[in-house]
Amino acid sequence: MLVDHNGQPFPSRTSDLQDEQTAALGGIASRWPEHPSRGLTPQRLVEITDAAERGEIAAQHELFADMEEKDGHIATELGKRKLALLGLEWQLEPPPNASAAETKLAEEVAEWLDNLDMEDILFDMADALGHGFAALEMPWDTTGKVWLPKKLEHRPQSWFQFTTNELRLRSDSNHEGEALRPFSWIVHKHKSRSGITPRVGLHRALVWPFVFKNYSVRDLAEFLEIYGLPMRLGKYPPGATEKEKATLLRAVASIGHSAAGIIPDGMEIEFQAAANGTHEPFAWMVEWAERTESKIILGGTLTTQADGKSSTNALGKVHDEVRKDLRNADAKQLARTVTAQLVWPMVQLNKPGITPDRCPRFRFNLTEAESLEQFANSLPKLAQGGMRIPVSWAHERLQIPMAGKDEPILMPSKLTPPAPVESLRYRVALKAESGEVLPTDQVAVDKAGDGLDGNAIEDAAAKMLAPVIEALKQGASPEQAQDMLAELFDQMPEQDMTELLARVIFVADLWGRISG
Repeated sequence: MLVDHNGQPFPSRTSDLQDEQTAALGGIASRWPEHPSRGLTPQRLVEITDAAERGEIAAQHELFADMEEKDGHIATELGKRKLALLGLEWQLEPPPNASAAETKLAEEVAEWLDNLDMEDILFDMADALGHGFAALEMPWDTTGKVWLPKKLEHRPQSWFQFTTNELRLRSDSNHEGEALRPFSWIVHKHKSRSGITPRVGLHRALVWPFVFKNYSVRDLAEFLEIYGLPMRLGKYPPGATEKEKATLLRAVASIGHSAAGIIPDGMEIEFQAAANGTHEPFAWMVEWAERTESKIILGGTLTTQADGKSSTNALGKVHDEVRKDLRNADAKQLARTVTAQLVWPMVQLNKPGITPDRCPRFRFNLTEAESLEQFANSLPKLAQGGMRIPVSWAHERLQIPMAGKDEPILMPSKLTPPAPVESLRYRVALKAESGEVLPTDQVAVDKAGDGLDGNAIEDAAAKMLAPVIEALKQGASPEQAQDMLAELFDQMPEQDMTELLARVIFVADLWGRISG
């Protein structure tokens, strides 16, 4: 029997798999959002969040949608976190110790996923970051003999309710809601903290800074409107009629904006200095709210402009590493859902008999490309030191793909090793015998090569360093030997070593000329 990731059996009718469940519940789609952010007060906010904990989540998620729409800072910071997921490469991996058939199945399912718009699917699933969950309806269709989702549609969270922590579609005919059909939904639940689903989304923590920020922005607008203009004071003479007073009042009210007006003769308007208020408390409150929003969403403030005064390059890098940790954690949660609720149903419908532990796994590539220069310097030394480093590991760390069996590969240039002196003499002799003009005399070559062996160089070095070696034998410390080396440098018999080095350079130059 075919079952989905929750153990629910295959629908009894194939049409249930092909049709959209929400199409039969037209009352949901026709309901207009109530936008609870309008006139939102702290008391109303408490009522909304308390109702969500009892399973009535519609108002809470309509409020969350308003927050992303109205608060540009929340929209931008949350967008960074969502788009970071879309920038990752993904692949479908066979299970551990996969057989040839399992590897082939993983490749086949990867082709099925390529036929879907995975970028849009992943973006819609990432909506769970703020709301705590995201639901995508998934009707199926057959392409030849292969069952594939024909589309995946994001459904607003306000279309759902929780009954005993089970997500259900709201229904006008059933107060407990309609159970979600197996194989027809992807429900990604993102946990930013432990708890029941209505409380785990980021927006539960963001809602209070959102409210305080909106109060501050409103108060700042009122301050600028009232205290940004001078006080206008109208004076009317004794005995003025009500009509004259009303005319003066209209002139006083409009002169601040139109900078023009008329009043009856004998009346006057005086401009008083504005009150000594300041916008700084309101601006500080807005900045506090945005810093808090950045911390909640991205784990810090130094990757945004919200805390520019205290930002440093080093701290910015630390906060950027925190963002990578969040991205990786988000990606792992997302990959588990795709494997269980998209890949597994595909395998079940098209390749029945596969057990969950042998199902291909959806994975994001979270490996950071290492410094090529750093690895080029360190890997040869580590290998020479005896470390057994798998080639596949090096390719993975550097994000360099392994070449195929018949695929051309880059090859290291073949370096010609230094030729022995005898080989040098032999090649010079051959060139002389052939009648070529030699770059130097054969005798000079023979003499240059005489004595160029390891023993001669060691003897010359020992003779030159004899005073220092003797001092070390007499018990001198390394520091004393170093000082002595500096004092005796001019007195050291370096002639033998100098002559040997000159001859080595001469032979090397000669070999280069002949080889060229």
